Amino acid sequence: MRYSSIPSAQLVVQHCKAKKIKNIVISPGSRNAPLTIDFSEDPYFKCFSVVDERSAAFFALGIAQQLHEPVAVVCTSGSALLNYYPAVAEAFYSGIPLVVISADRPIYKIDVGDGQTIRQDNVFDRHIGYSANLKQDVSHAVKRVEKYKPEWLSEENKDTAQQEIQDYNDSELNTSLNVALQIKLPVHINVPFEEPLYDTTTEPSVKAFIIPIRDKEELDIPDLQNYADIWNTSSKKIVLVGVNPPNEVEQKFLDVLATDPSVIVLTETTSNLHHPNFFTSIDSIIAPIEKSEESNVLFEKLRPQVLLTFGGLIVSKKIKAVLREYKPEHHWHIDELKAFNTFFALTYHFKTDVNSFFADFMNQIEPQSSDYFNYWNKIRLQYEIKREDYMKQIPFSDMLAFYNILKSIPKNQHVQLANSSTVRYAQLFNLDPSLEIFCNRGTSGIDGSTSTAVGSAFYAKTPTLLITGDISFFYDSNGLWNNYIRSDFRIIIINNDGGGIFRILPGQEETENFATFFETAHDRNVEHLSAQFGFEYMLVNGVTSLNDRLKDFYKKSDKPKILEVHTPRFINNKILLGYFDFISSRELT
Repeated sequence: MRYSSIPSAQLVVQHCKAKKIKNIVISPGSRNAPLTIDFSEDPYFKCFSVVDERSAAFFALGIAQQLHEPVAVVCTSGSALLNYYPAVAEAFYSGIPLVVISADRPIYKIDVGDGQTIRQDNVFDRHIGYSANLKQDVSHAVKRVEKYKPEWLSEENKDTAQQEIQDYNDSELNTSLNVALQIKLPVHINVPFEEPLYDTTTEPSVKAFIIPIRDKEELDIPDLQNYADIWNTSSKKIVLVGVNPPNEVEQKFLDVLATDPSVIVLTETTSNLHHPNFFTSIDSIIAPIEKSEESNVLFEKLRPQVLLTFGGLIVSKKIKAVLREYKPEHHWHIDELKAFNTFFALTYHFKTDVNSFFADFMNQIEPQSSDYFNYWNKIRLQYEIKREDYMKQIPFSDMLAFYNILKSIPKNQHVQLANSSTVRYAQLFNLDPSLEIFCNRGTSGIDGSTSTAVGSAFYAKTPTLLITGDISFFYDSNGLWNNYIRSDFRIIIINNDGGGIFRILPGQEETENFATFFETAHDRNVEHLSAQFGFEYMLVNGVTSLNDRLKDFYKKSDKPKILEVHTPRFINNKILLGYFDFISSRELT
């Protein structure tokens, strides 16, 4: 086995191995050659080669999302590192432990006009759990160090300089990787290397000093009796759940919440929580209230005394607007690490995991007599009936396409949703409880949906389906530029010839400027891209052809598949807005 001759490269790899960071996504380059050599030569690591750094970072994020463990990305110096930023920001807000390892030029070659050099230290500053800026070895490329930084090798410190550097680097590596493992945030490790970069040795020249992860400290959870008393004397309570990994919350706790007459549980597609009594389409409850002449009365009727939240960020803009305007008396959030004050009403943060909280809390609460659930459940059942009626009368469109696609997905699939219209349409329908749903909701960007899905699919135990829009797919088409796509990987692209969501937002006008700079109208399809990346391709433009293709789409094949669904550009917004009008034509009071 070969090792880089550069001590700091050896240290980085030894620390990753000691902390069981096994998956390494490498983008080819020269400055990162010492790291690439040590990672790829060691059979302990599973190394992936992904050329495009932006795609590589989202690919790694997808693996981390699937395995719930840190994944490293390794790049060369210069602007390559900046391409990681979208995924770093997503990881920061989603609590995903992405480990960014960047090779850098020596400090004396920064800002002197040398190629591929930028100020890489602390480059992610506001969106990182920890930045480790390692020191350059002085035992490597000694003549160059003597030429450019002779003070590093003065007679006074010549004998101790390299040991001090290793001690510092060990400390920084321990700190950064422990943050990734314990706090579940992305970290950045910047490693300067002087040439030569490709020299190797058959034995490591250093041994890393590893500080083990400390045992998890017992969190100081308050006596829950006071909170239970508030709960037990409140007749209107909402439990609202955002992004949540599948199978994380014990069903017995969910069943208690679902059968309490004073509780309504609002879940999102990304929550991966299920019960027949849960409200799965939040906007379908709120939109009719917005349109009602008695909206203020109805929102007061909906306003909870207690709002209990857990999980990640919320998709529904409507529920955020309502709870900000009609604030609860008490808003409690459950999470071991953080609590976003999304509704500007947070009164307590329970710093524990959801199951531990409910295991204690459920022993102290009792179902309350209330018509809260029954009242809103009648409305829920009414709009579900009206939704089915509406689907029977609308022409082929985004909404009808999503309705048929979501019904067609086989059980136990791993489903990745792109952002913008895709995740919002999915919110309107009931999905099969066996599906595992994922979406990059940390920053809610469209920039890495495909790459994330491909990375996540690599370790998924079941076939993966990515549902995406045309703009999102074209934007991240490099997500298919790798050799790790499984034959059971499926992509459905809703192509409405542009960013159709902008037609729904206020202020849209039928002008050339709107079509060019907001909607981004186009007449492209993905047939040639499908062929380039080795996918089977099929195109449909009607409900009959869509359903015919869906019958065979999920069957086993030698190649992955893309189904492009072309919908009419000019009617999608009208049909979606018409849906809310249609389900609003009923008595709410």
